Amino acid sequence: MVDSNTRDPGDGMITHGGQVAQPVHTRLAATVERLRREVLRAQATADGRALIEMAKGVLVERLRCGPAQAARQLDILSAQAGITQLELAADLVNQAAQDRVSVAAGQFLRRTATAGEARAAVWLRTAESGMLAASDTQRVAESVLEHAVAPLGATAVAVWSAGTDGSLTLIGFAGIAPHEAERWRYVPPGVATPARQALAERNALWIESLGASGLPSIGDRGGRAAIPVGTGGKLLGVLEVCWPHAIEPQPPQVLRQFEALAELCAHTLESDLAVASTPHRSDVADLVRLAEGLFDPALVLLPHLDRDGALADFRIHHVNACFVDPAGRSRGLISGALLLEAYPMAASEGRLFERIEHVFATGETYRTDRMTLTELVDQVPLTVSVALSISRHGDTVLVVWRVEHDAARLATLLQHAQRLGRVGAFEENAANSEITWSEQLFTLYGLAPAADPIPLAQLPSHVHDADSDTVRQFLRTLLRYRRPASTAFRLIRPGGVTRHTRIIAEPVLDTAGHLLAIRGAYQDVSAQHWTEIALSATRDRLTHSEEHAAEQSRLARQLQQAIMPDAQPATDAFGLRIAVRYQPTSQDHLVGGDWYDTIVLPTKEILVSVGDIAGHGITAATGMVVLRNALRGLAATGAGPGQMLTWLNLVAYFLTDRIFATTVCGLYNPQTRVLRWARAGHPPPVLIRAGRASSLPALKGMILGASAESTYQEGELQLEQDDTLLLYTDGLIERRDRQLDDCVERLLTISAQFTGSLDDRLDHLLATSDADTDDDTCVVGIHVGPTTVSS
Repeated sequence: MVDSNTRDPGDGMITHGGQVAQPVHTRLAATVERLRREVLRAQATADGRALIEMAKGVLVERLRCGPAQAARQLDILSAQAGITQLELAADLVNQAAQDRVSVAAGQFLRRTATAGEARAAVWLRTAESGMLAASDTQRVAESVLEHAVAPLGATAVAVWSAGTDGSLTLIGFAGIAPHEAERWRYVPPGVATPARQALAERNALWIESLGASGLPSIGDRGGRAAIPVGTGGKLLGVLEVCWPHAIEPQPPQVLRQFEALAELCAHTLESDLAVASTPHRSDVADLVRLAEGLFDPALVLLPHLDRDGALADFRIHHVNACFVDPAGRSRGLISGALLLEAYPMAASEGRLFERIEHVFATGETYRTDRMTLTELVDQVPLTVSVALSISRHGDTVLVVWRVEHDAARLATLLQHAQRLGRVGAFEENAANSEITWSEQLFTLYGLAPAADPIPLAQLPSHVHDADSDTVRQFLRTLLRYRRPASTAFRLIRPGGVTRHTRIIAEPVLDTAGHLLAIRGAYQDVSAQHWTEIALSATRDRLTHSEEHAAEQSRLARQLQQAIMPDAQPATDAFGLRIAVRYQPTSQDHLVGGDWYDTIVLPTKEILVSVGDIAGHGITAATGMVVLRNALRGLAATGAGPGQMLTWLNLVAYFLTDRIFATTVCGLYNPQTRVLRWARAGHPPPVLIRAGRASSLPALKGMILGASAESTYQEGELQLEQDDTLLLYTDGLIERRDRQLDDCVERLLTISAQFTGSLDDRLDHLLATSDADTDDDTCVVGIHVGPTTVSS
């Protein structure tokens, strides 16, 4: 036989009849959770019983009866009204109290006017009774959740205490997992949570959806309400309520309900904080002694509350010995007075009172290096700039300021000027040999700030040997002849480091001419010295470069003029009249590579070409010579213009230092009057016929030297008698502010309108050109006359 009840020692499970039971720790946890719920129900029952007991007290007072009779009367009245004893108790307490909770509940009831929602008064009063009976803030949070906000859909409550440094501490929570509460137990200063924001704004914060807002906080990511908790004008913490879903904007009545709950939380929160801070609380007398030890004016302020317990003003409890009233009143008249009575302008100018009120409410210390304060003196506003500090110490506020005098501000400016200008000042007393150095002078000499200053008479031993005589002459002028003097020298610092330095000094004499002191200043001009050397070297290199460039330009100009004269006599051959105008740039350093050529070949054909080398200077000029002469040689082969440009492109690509050029060339047959032509990235020629001007077609052809595989399209043009053909470079028409097509259109218009001779036409084109690129200009004109070639 085997016992049906066995224990597995490995897993702590108990088996019975072959069935597996729950582990022991699981059943223990379930028991703990059940007991916790029973405790919560007991607390809720106790809270409701406390409210009923308060209602019995109201009946005892009004009916002049005993407790037992009041209990029976409460039972009879609730039965007659058809409501529970708890609801009747809430109504009686509301009527008797007429406090903020009563007003909030009444407004809520009038707004809803339904039986289900009328339980709000019960919720609030039950929560109030539970909160007043609670012994700590944790019980307060649980009561608020169960009786006040859970019926409104909220699922969690957190109560925070505010630290004087801007931190938050979680001291009560409900509906939040313990591990999450532990993680949020302390929120350091500077973390932008809803509770922190509500404290900073000193106003309730309602967030429709926490997830959408991006603010970090405890609890669900749905709707959120954060209401500051305070009393007597001092903020103690924040009541934060969480919803699992987004919430809509709430009406004023609901907002006032939550403000009433926050006021109820202040009761327990203030007690907890008072207990926690009692061992560390500073006595007012200690703060007074601290104020007396300061060298700046200081005020010790105590809060002054009105009849309703709200902060109305601050009473000046003490002014220290350094205090000076702007209006000239004695310290006795200021001490004991209300702040706004003594200084009414504090409520407006500079927002001083608002700053003090904020520090008292939040505990955050306020500091500023500059604030303008204004006070009326005999009805005349007196303004003073101060550095201000406001801090809270328990229930006391300490205000300290330092008046910003012009002398102190100018001294600060002078220190910055000396630092930026690397200037160090000194003064030597002739009577007692006392030497005073500014901080910058120790840095210049390479000495520690605690080192002994070096007398002026020992300066020659701290300078470069080559500058010793110069420094001694400076000292003779200053000490013997007692005249102001200045000089420059190389100061040798410890370790052999050299600093280029300038010194200027003057003697201070009495009325009898006796020397009292020497004062002056050193300036470290090392950076300026090396900059001047670098500039000098740069100027030398620039001068050399300019001379070299001028020589290159001169050579390029000479080469250009030798090959391409500005103008040459017109050529008449086989019925053609050819005229050329060449206008080089006026700036030598921009000498270009424009070229032209006209030649009668052995075949009786006439070669005409115009080209433009990319770039300027000697490189462009020599490149022009290479391509011009190469094209002449290629023309002797009898090839057509397209083939000649193909070969000329190979010359530019392989046989030169990567020359890039544009060109247009043509071969004219006098017998047929046919012009065969091709172009390499150059503007097409212009044909003028019968008073009309037009550009020839833009044949395909890449610029010379760009690609070894380029080919060039060849075209033919049948010329007629009296036709004029213009070949030109872009220097004739191009402008920086105009499209190239517009420039060509202007050339066509001018050409069509002119009716003179060929030479006059070319001169007219140069005279009317509005090109602004300051480039070389070349134009070749061809006029077709009667054919004179014999067969």
